[in-house]
Amino acid sequence: MTRHFDFDTPVDRRGSGSYKWDSASQQDVIPLWVADMDFPTAPVIIDALRRRVDHGVFGYVKVSDDYYDALISWNRHRHGWTINRDMVIYTSGVVPAVSAIIKALTRPGDGVIVNTPAYNCFFSSIRNNRCTIVENLLIRVDSGDSFTYRIDLDSLEEACADPANKVMILCNPHNPTGRIWTRGELEEIAGICHRHGVMVISDEIHCELTLPGREYTPYATVDPDAVICCSPSKAFNIAGLQIANIVAPSEPVRAVIDRAINDNEVCDVNPFGVTALIAAYNHGAPWLDALRDYISGNYAMLLDFFATELPSLKVCSLESTYLAWVDITALGISSEKLEEHALETERVWVNAGSMYGSEGYIRINMACPRSRLLEGLRRLKRAVANIVR
Repeated sequence: MTRHFDFDTPVDRRGSGSYKWDSASQQDVIPLWVADMDFPTAPVIIDALRRRVDHGVFGYVKVSDDYYDALISWNRHRHGWTINRDMVIYTSGVVPAVSAIIKALTRPGDGVIVNTPAYNCFFSSIRNNRCTIVENLLIRVDSGDSFTYRIDLDSLEEACADPANKVMILCNPHNPTGRIWTRGELEEIAGICHRHGVMVISDEIHCELTLPGREYTPYATVDPDAVICCSPSKAFNIAGLQIANIVAPSEPVRAVIDRAINDNEVCDVNPFGVTALIAAYNHGAPWLDALRDYISGNYAMLLDFFATELPSLKVCSLESTYLAWVDITALGISSEKLEEHALETERVWVNAGSMYGSEGYIRINMACPRSRLLEGLRRLKRAVANIVR
């Protein structure tokens, strides 16, 4: 019997120390910005955490065999990706992982290639390691009322051929555009990077959030030398529990990354994160599949809303994530101005595309009860109407 999971009942997160909900000074804001979900995590995770709380002692963690077994089994059965235990370095999050890997594999002044628009923390991780951001701009491909992106392989080849550029950060699936790179695209990337000795760091935190019918290809299955960052945090809404993994097949590469993880003091993890990962990967699949169906329904509703209520704005074709990428260039205003105006006048908060290195777009978080998303979109419509008068 299929279990029903309730994604429709709103949860009041105000006053809970939520970065998403408690950052706004006004109390009536609908936050559709930072990428966490408004859904309680899977019941199997909540039950496992309750049992851990009941134990009552929360000292330093020794990560158990169960942790590695859950990680390895999930990726083998769900994604066809074989991980050996000795490849894994656990850490507190994907962003600290990316920063530590950059530190390990580069020197100050080296170039780090990113596909822009790009997740904003990639920029800060590169700068914090005193490296140079090298943008490989994605090519927009329009199709009717929608659009998507492809990788500019010629530009990537040119960037990789520059000996100053040592590393590429790949986002697979891609944030903020929602593209799932095909196996063919990943093979092209791997070929280019191998020809020029560029190491790939692949952030795969959104890999579980594919829309139904869409298939994600782990980058490691086409490039066994790459370093992969993964976590259950995005898919199961447990980012605050601070757990992630680096998978590095090469022992010498793994050794320098492990040194950087220790240098950056992100080598210890939260006992609740360990418990949550084991529960998610061993028992969380039914909840995750139901979540993906619900997000797909939210996306369909959002598409219908923009087509009927805001037809001048185009929505990027979504393949993964719960983040809609919307072209607002028809309004003739900056994304920062729209973000600020919508927040101040209509109490709805979206992300400006400039945050991701691409002006003329906004990012909308759809991972909330459908009624809340619809109200947020209605507020956004009013904000657009007011600002273009």
